[in-house]
Amino acid sequence: MRKIVLSLALLALSAAESPAQQPPGGRLGTGLPVPRYVSLKTDRVNLREGPSKDHRTAWVFQRAGLPVEIIAEYETWRRIRDSEGTDGWVLHSLLSGRRTALVMPWAKGDQPPIPLLDRADDKGQTVAQLQPGVIGSIRACDGTWCQITIVREGSADVAGYVRQEKLWGVYPNETVE
Repeated sequence: MRKIVLSLALLALSAAESPAQQPPGGRLGTGLPVPRYVSLKTDRVNLREGPSKDHRTAWVFQRAGLPVEIIAEYETWRRIRDSEGTDGWVLHSLLSGRRTALVMPWAKGDQPPIPLLDRADDKGQTVAQLQPGVIGSIRACDGTWCQITIVREGSADVAGYVRQEKLWGVYPNETVE
């Protein structure tokens, strides 16, 4: 009888310690690196103050393909930050692993357009002039240059190379394949 009581006491003690060792719900996230860049999957994404639908919507993004940075994970929720520093929580199903980038979102109105070049070289031919805030799909980055595609409604898409430091949505010296 004494062994049974001791076993039950140990079982109760280990059960009581369990919640302290593991967060509610059983897991924090995917195990993928944090921070990392992803993009918005749809044209309407609610940014919430906390990781549940019970939390207030603080902002609504209305631009599919917009790059955002995941800065934390909790179960099916991701804490994201946009290029302006706004952060909050969104459901993981509203995010895509597709890599995109914003062309110089920090630039002011007097900033000249950024050339999109036909090769990863400052001496390349300009295939388009990109205004700050344009979204491009990242095809590859080598740490200095990124190959991107700009989708143009009503016209053919345009592809080329832009210096990596001119983009928000890829880390300095990051390679993307």
